Formats: sequence, C-alpha cells, structure tokens
Amino acid sequence: MSGQEPSRQFLTLEESAKVDAALLSIEEKFLTRLTISSLKLLRHIAQDVSVPMEDLTAEQVLGWFEKDSHIRREQGSEAAFLKW
Repeated sequence: MSGQEPSRQFLTLEESAKVDAALLSIEEKFLTRLTISSLKLLRHIAQDVSVPMEDLTAEQVLGWFEKDSHIRREQGSEAAFLKW
C-alpha cells in the first residue's frame, strides 16, 4: 500500500478540506482537526486494548501511550503506531 496506512492517517485530505471550508476561526479549525484525529486515535486504542471506546479509561490511554513510546525507543519510530 503506498503512503501512510489508513489506520495511521488521522485526518484524510477530504476531511481536511471540509474543515478548511467550514465557517470557523483558525483556532476552531485547529481544534476540529485535533478532535477528529483524537477520535480516530481513541478508536485505535480501544481496539488495541480490547474494550469499547466508551469504556476507555484515562489509565488505559496513558498505558497505551507508554507502550507506544517504549516501542519507539526500543524498535524505532517505524515500529511504533504514532509517527513523530
């Protein structure tokens, strides 16, 4: 598959274009992009820890980030889910 895997693409070009077209301030557009991306990441985390998204706890989210960070340190950024 070329480019970034769909599960790792947090905001599609179509979604970004819709946010750009919305009658929102720059700050509101940023928050909208962040919220859409967060929604997708929370879906992934819920699937990874095998719980419904609405049952995720702050501890599970924090644990997932720690696990992904550990993978990045031990195996490199390409092995981690988040790419930064």
